[in-house]
Amino acid sequence: MSSAHLPQLDPAFFDAAQTARAWPFEEARKLVKRLEKSGKGEALFETGYGPSGLPHIGTFGEVARTTMVRTAFRLLTRDEIPTRLLCFSDDLDGMRKIPDNVPSKEAMEPHLQKPLTSVPDPWTNEYPSFGDHNNAMLRRFLDTFGFDYEFASATEYYRSGKFDAVLLRAAERYDDIMKVMLPTLGAERQATYSPFLPISPISGRVLYVPMKEVNAKDGTITFTDEDGRDTTVPVTGGHVKLQWKPDFGMRWAALGVDFEMFGKDHQTNAPIYDKICEILGGTAPEHYVYELFLDSEGQKISKSKGNGLTIDEWLTYASNDSLGLYMFQKPRTAKRLHFDVIPRAVDEYYAFVAAYQGQDIAARLENPAFHVHYGTVPNPEVPLSFALLLNLVATANAEDTKVMWGFISRYLKGATAETHPEIDRLAGYAVRYFNDKVKPAKTYRAPTEQERAALQDLYDQLADYEGSTDGGALQDLVYAIGNAHKFEPLRDWFKAIYQVLLGDDQGPRFGSFIALFGVAETRKLIEDALAGKMLKA
Repeated sequence: MSSAHLPQLDPAFFDAAQTARAWPFEEARKLVKRLEKSGKGEALFETGYGPSGLPHIGTFGEVARTTMVRTAFRLLTRDEIPTRLLCFSDDLDGMRKIPDNVPSKEAMEPHLQKPLTSVPDPWTNEYPSFGDHNNAMLRRFLDTFGFDYEFASATEYYRSGKFDAVLLRAAERYDDIMKVMLPTLGAERQATYSPFLPISPISGRVLYVPMKEVNAKDGTITFTDEDGRDTTVPVTGGHVKLQWKPDFGMRWAALGVDFEMFGKDHQTNAPIYDKICEILGGTAPEHYVYELFLDSEGQKISKSKGNGLTIDEWLTYASNDSLGLYMFQKPRTAKRLHFDVIPRAVDEYYAFVAAYQGQDIAARLENPAFHVHYGTVPNPEVPLSFALLLNLVATANAEDTKVMWGFISRYLKGATAETHPEIDRLAGYAVRYFNDKVKPAKTYRAPTEQERAALQDLYDQLADYEGSTDGGALQDLVYAIGNAHKFEPLRDWFKAIYQVLLGDDQGPRFGSFIALFGVAETRKLIEDALAGKMLKA
């Protein structure tokens, strides 16, 4: 899943892109029109990051989805307009609370409200500050996934003067900004609000205090510092920062951002960001608002609650490609982000990749695999589903992939971990996922009389298929037995197989499972289930 360079594609891809309907193309078309209107010679994409904690699954999703739009834009413009992706860290923000994962909260207390890049690194002396440490983690995180981006630090941009011109404009247009902000605030906050947050020359803290004076001519603000004295500082050079809502609009105006996506929790504030950007002389970027993730109970995921799935947890049980697919699909629909969505995402990913190989160019541009891989889609040979491998782990009592390969190499003649590394990787994920997430919840049940008779029939007839790896023929046999024993609807027969033999409510095509697990081994599985041994496990 690399995005470092747009691949050298057949020119027909450029033509087909003009009518492609996938959502990244729809968003990219808005950008094309924007640049046609402005005459700007470059498209700037931006994502924001709050470095008060480590990068998380939402960070991945925002950068991955933005990169999908960027790739679509490059195709629509035949890669003739330069693009950049700026990952901006709001590291001049004050540290409002001490994170739970630091070695010593007491050591951090004197630094509350100081900019994150002024707080000492609580873990090592490797980084100049807490903010720098987390910024390094962000860059390492993004580099792991091969994202093509430029890193930007709010501290560096404020202090180096990159924002000075727009900050001086903010002082000039202070009243206009206040007219936008004050109606959004309660009466108590209105009395003390200022878009400028001075950084105290005495304590180094970011202060939330009212302004005594805003001098547009001198480019200064006056406020009461922590010692009770009135203090005047310039709005330039990193002596102040802006409140987060005005900061959004200021950054867009200063940098000329063309596209930024954000979660639904920002949606009501987007008009505020836009107005402030325009007040400061900029043109608000194109937006894309995505829905937030839900936990297993349908509640919004919260970092503070820890009720979601972390990126490390996903990558323990599946590849970043499957996570990329999950991010691509229906970004404007609230989706559950829990362990049980992983197997389906994995199998859908491989299905899309397999389908891609036989599609024409127009269909390829609609295929999620194209967007997950930013135009460079691999062609791994993976004839086994994740669901099938999970059930193999269960029935083979596999604790590692060596046991798995004993079955896989019989099913795929001559295949080894070396010749099929993608299957080996998938098998490793399956072993971990099953033992950690499936096995603890497995429950078997005894068969009914109808089911017992059908399973005995399947046991008997499988004797004629000894050694077969023909999943289709074995599936036909399973169907025939279900019909012969008058299961109505027929899916009740398969549900019985899964519950009685595999301890689950659903599973893979059972003929394919028999072919992989082995006819003799499946007959032994049925024999044990009919003898009640599964119930004692």
